[in-house]
Parts: sequence; C-alpha cells; structure tokens
Amino acid sequence: MRGVNRKLVHRAPGRVEPPAYDVVALVLQGGGALGAYQAGVYEGLHEAGIRPTWLAGISIGALNTAVIAGSPESQRVDRLRELWETICATPVKWPETSGLAEAALPFTMDLRPAHNAAAAMRALFQGQPGFFKPRFPPPYLSPFAGDAATSFYDTAPLRDTLERLIDFDRLNSGEMRVSVGAVNVRSGNFTYFDTSERRLGPEHFMASGALPPGFPAIEIDGEHYWDGGVVSNTPLSYVLSTEPRRDTLTFQVDLWSAKGRLPDDLMEVSSRQKDIQYSSRTRAITSHMLQMQKMRQALQTVMNKLPDAAKQDPEIQAVADLACHRVYNIVHLIYQAKMFEGHSKDYEFGLDAMREHWQSGLDDIRRTLADPRRLNRPAPEVGVVTHDVHRGV
Repeated sequence: MRGVNRKLVHRAPGRVEPPAYDVVALVLQGGGALGAYQAGVYEGLHEAGIRPTWLAGISIGALNTAVIAGSPESQRVDRLRELWETICATPVKWPETSGLAEAALPFTMDLRPAHNAAAAMRALFQGQPGFFKPRFPPPYLSPFAGDAATSFYDTAPLRDTLERLIDFDRLNSGEMRVSVGAVNVRSGNFTYFDTSERRLGPEHFMASGALPPGFPAIEIDGEHYWDGGVVSNTPLSYVLSTEPRRDTLTFQVDLWSAKGRLPDDLMEVSSRQKDIQYSSRTRAITSHMLQMQKMRQALQTVMNKLPDAAKQDPEIQAVADLACHRVYNIVHLIYQAKMFEGHSKDYEFGLDAMREHWQSGLDDIRRTLADPRRLNRPAPEVGVVTHDVHRGV
C-alpha cells in the first residue's frame, strides 16, 4: 500500500443559514478540465441550502454558470454531472465496483501520471465528445480562411450540448443574474455579457470559453470574441465593483493557485507558468477594497462635521453616495493540484480525474461551511473580509 493517500471525506454540515446579504455571488474562474472542482463546490452549496443570486464566470466557469442558471433548482446538480460526464466521456467504461477499486488502488495510484497523460493526449488528438473535435485538415494546411485556418478544434459539439442541457428562457428569467466575460478580438477590450443588460444564448458562453488557438473566436453582433482568460481569469472585480454597491457574500472558486514551489524541470516550469498566469489576484483586489473602505470612512467623518444646510448641496450628496458603507465577505476556495498532475491538468478530461476534482470541491466547501461563522457579515468598520480553508497550507 505504499504511496496510498486515503483522503478524509468531509461530511455534509446540513443546511446553513447565512446572515442577510443583498447579494450572494458565485464567482467561477477558468481552468478547463479542472472546472469539475467548481461543480463539486456548487453541490456542497446546494446541499447546504445556499442559493446564489448572482453567477459570474470565465471560460469553463461560464459553462458551469450556464448549466446552474439554466436548470430547475432541483435538477442543477444532476445537470452539472451530466455536463461533465458528457465532456469527459471515454470510449471504454471501467466497472465502478467499490471492491475492484479498492483492490486496484495501489496499482492505479502508481500509474496515475501516465493515466492522466493518456487522457490529455486523447483530448489533443481525438477531442472530447460533446465539447470539441479536431479540424481536418489542420489549420496550417487549410486552404480556407476563417475558423478553419485560425483554430485547431471545432466547438460545434459544445453548442449542441449547451442547447440540450440548458433552458435559456429560465437562464434569462431574472431568477439569477448571470455574467460571463470575454475579450473582443478586434479591440482587445474585455466585455461582460450580463443578463441585466441583454439576453444570453449559447454563443455568449462559448465566446467566454473560446481559448485561442485551440478554439475559434465566436461572432456576436458582428464582433468576434475570445476566452476572457486571455485578459482576466476571474470576474471577482466585476462583481465587487458593480454599481450600485450592495452588501455581498461571494464564493470565489479558483482553479489555479498563485502559490507553488520552485520547478525542477521544464514540464514543471510549464505547469507553474500556467498557475501564475491564470491565478486570481484576490489579495490585490481585497487590498484595494480595504483602501477604498478607509477612504469612505474618512469621507463619512468629514460629512458628519458639515452643517445640515451644506449636506443638501447636490455635489455634497454625490460625495455622500461615495462614502456609503457596504460590507463584503469573500469565501475563497482554490483547487489544490495533486503531486501527480502536470502541465496538462487543464485538458486531462478523463472521467477518473473529473470525479476526483469534483470530490475535492465538495470536500472543500463542506469543510468551509463546517464553521458557519465564516459567512458572518464583516463589521462596518472593517468592511471586507476573506476566508480560505487552505490559507497557510
């Protein structure tokens, strides 16, 4: 049994009643195959009775967002599971007997790096069912311009999957606010497609996940868009800075960790580069918000010293709006990569890896919610707090 790590599975904490917030947001980062971790986190929120009112996603996070918002409440977890079992399907299905799994555990653990590498190679050469398929001829041999010459894969299967799994009338009903980020290829500007401003369809979510040069740009209203992760891989700033500001509880689910060890070889260099490039800058964002909170407190102190007559001046009232206090609680969950995962972890679309990522997300959110104080409203004089069960690990 050498090398076997029997991971503790955290039990569901039961239903959790968070304090009253104006907004409960679920913010989902991009990260390809690692996105099953986000589905596990959502399952944990769902079983605890926590219902987000605003979903914001980038890339694979946008696809998870679409399935959650476009499904009846009772079917959201099942629809997420169907999405992931569809896009991670393999030609050969192994028996799922627990006894067989236990007997094979030492063998499979030793072969896990090779197993994951095989899944990654399969995705590169064969594509993934219901997601993307290789172009033939490849783009560098294509006699035509457009998608055939600018991307390695055709994402038409993804449109079919989204249209099958998602009720877009429900998604656009206003039951939840939905925001997904993409980059305008021509202008280079970052854009959010938001149900508060327009109706969203399959193309908006495909645009958010159109990572070049693998996937083609998606045309929307005469403009072409790439994956939002090209510019920013998290919608956290968008959620926290949108006006009017509201008291907000945010569950931010990241798939790349900014912290990591010094690489030992070129493969680890590639993996570490991705971690840094696509990780969220949560500390920078929260530090900025804390500075803004101090500024608002200072403005409020000045406002309190003004005579009542001066407070009626329109310009002073505009300053008063800037000084208005709001509180933000950011519950941060970050996928912790396994030692056997390498630079291809974001396109290892195997069922085993998917289920392991899903379980990791479920365990992490259960562990987080085991202490309901993490959801408490920050004190007004503090304004912004963050919680991360992996901090210090």
